[in-house]
Amino acid sequence: MRSAPTVSGTRIILLGAVAFLWLGLILVRLIDLQVLRHPELARRARRQQQRTFEITPKRGILYDRNRRELAVSIRVESLFAVPPEVTDPALAARLLAPVLELEPTTLEDRLRSARSFVWVKRKLGAAQTERVRSLNLAGLHFQSEYKRFYPKRELAAHVLGFVGIDENGLAGIEYALDDVIRGRPRRLVITADGRRRWVERHSQVREEGASVVLTLDEKIQYIAEQELAAAIARTGAHAGTVLVQDPGTGEILAMANYPSFNPNNPTAVPTARHVNRALSLVYEPGSTFKIVTTAAGLEEGVTWPGELIDCQQGSIVLAGHRIRDHKPFGRLSLRQVIQESSDVGIIKIALRLGQEKLYHYIHRWGFARPTGIELPAESRGLLRPVHHWSRVSIGAIAMGQEVAITPLQLITAISALANGGVWLQPRVVREMIGESGDQSLTPPRRERIIPAGVAEELRRMLVGVVRRGTGRLAQPVGYSAAGKTGTAQKMDATGAYSRTDFIASFAGFAPAPAPAISVVVVLDSPQGKRHDGGEVAAPVFQAVVERSLAYLNVPRDLPVEPQRAAPRLARAAAQDFPSGQVEPALSLAEPPPLRTVSLRRQGVPRSRSTVVLLTADTAVVPDFSGLSLRAVGEKCARLGLEVVVSGSGVAVAQRPGAGTRVPRGSRVAVKFRPASPSAPARSM
Repeated sequence: MRSAPTVSGTRIILLGAVAFLWLGLILVRLIDLQVLRHPELARRARRQQQRTFEITPKRGILYDRNRRELAVSIRVESLFAVPPEVTDPALAARLLAPVLELEPTTLEDRLRSARSFVWVKRKLGAAQTERVRSLNLAGLHFQSEYKRFYPKRELAAHVLGFVGIDENGLAGIEYALDDVIRGRPRRLVITADGRRRWVERHSQVREEGASVVLTLDEKIQYIAEQELAAAIARTGAHAGTVLVQDPGTGEILAMANYPSFNPNNPTAVPTARHVNRALSLVYEPGSTFKIVTTAAGLEEGVTWPGELIDCQQGSIVLAGHRIRDHKPFGRLSLRQVIQESSDVGIIKIALRLGQEKLYHYIHRWGFARPTGIELPAESRGLLRPVHHWSRVSIGAIAMGQEVAITPLQLITAISALANGGVWLQPRVVREMIGESGDQSLTPPRRERIIPAGVAEELRRMLVGVVRRGTGRLAQPVGYSAAGKTGTAQKMDATGAYSRTDFIASFAGFAPAPAPAISVVVVLDSPQGKRHDGGEVAAPVFQAVVERSLAYLNVPRDLPVEPQRAAPRLARAAAQDFPSGQVEPALSLAEPPPLRTVSLRRQGVPRSRSTVVLLTADTAVVPDFSGLSLRAVGEKCARLGLEVVVSGSGVAVAQRPGAGTRVPRGSRVAVKFRPASPSAPARSM
């Protein structure tokens, strides 16, 4: 017989079974953690140990048509904190607050955060960066980023737009082409240990944005803005727009709006100033719209240039409503109807056309639809369907009432007339330049809207407007011109037409036989007795045309009277900015110099009191010889200097001279010229 197992043997077997089972459970758990759930747990560990933040990418440069820089990105420093490394958040907050211009309590809350990474302040100025570095505070670190700068300040602000703190476009081309210009942002990875202490950081590679060459010409844009500002000051108008276009290509050479803003600091003005009036705000065009009615009448054969039309001494009745001319006229030829801007004469043409045909031609000319320009927030205008017209509407619309347009639509229409009858889609983007080479653009739309013969007849009529009619003040010295005046009553608070509030406008082109530019001028609410388009808008057209054609070296086609032309042509012939006046500066100004701060007086215990010297120091002006505008801007930004630029290309002169020691925040004037084999910078 076999003997029964002993008690100790049974215990050993049980212990072995339990150990085997325990090891099996551990093995299963390890397989679950290390194999089955490994991807999920690895992701959770990374979330606990790492923080990823996007760093603003370097946006592409915005150029004018001649590759002059209008918007650039320069490197700046952003300050962040690793709160567990900050030994004394209260002290650090008090030291940083006056430098960063932030509330101490706000800073202290950030520095006491439970997170392993917090932004303290993004995109510091050069002087602020140096002052923070000099404090040598634990737990504070810098990360290089890019900041958008507009070296010409207000110049073309509504076209360029502006960006937010993360370098995302918020208006203008910056917004419309943000995906192209911005590129892909870098990612900053912060790795922390178990105690949430910062261990290392690295940035993933980012892709730079493409640069954009605009159709704008910096010089013509400057001329348009300068003449518009002068007109606003002269007439007291509330706002205004000047557009300059190449009628042969549809390219916008200048788009000026008043009031404007500085895109380097867009929040300093009300948001209403950010609106691009040239394409977003609509208005009743008044008599400039008579071009459309006349063209329709000529094409339909219901009138001809020499036809005599009875203007009934300036009065006509439609459906019981009497409409009066600005002065009485008898029998006028169609040419004279346009020259004298007779409402009665143009209404008679519209009545012959009828509602349906007039509506058709308005649409054909591109009104009541967006042009498709590459800028955001374009308005389509306003034109009611024919079945919503009253019995008076045909007369009102024929002379530019009960229809709303944008200045951009008007210049596109006048350019179609200038180029022989072809409507061209307006453009502000000429080309895009990326790392992979130039990017192709969609060809602009083009459409013949009137026969060439009709366009020629209308051109002759509009030449008469400038030579003998309401647009005589638009006549440029040395150049023939064609155009049409407009004076439209605005609606008052009651919904009726105001007797004191007007929109004055002028639309035309020059030289008349072979137009090089088209120009539209719109002044909103000019004050005083002079409010007609021929009195306040036509002179702006004259000045812009004279100066722009001289700059473009367009040959004169009219004789010049020396005594009349001398003062204006001297100004128009200047191909650079006026003597003694430079282009608006790129503002790199820092906060005002800070006084010595004694923390003892601010309640810090005596044993830990500190005196920190925060006064602004000086900088040595570098030699800018041969540097680009962007390189000069970056150097000045690092030194805390404010650069005032003139011209474009490479630096050829500067004031103060290289080696001069100046206080930080001082202005340095730098003159640029197109690159040449040898262009040493000299003192100015």
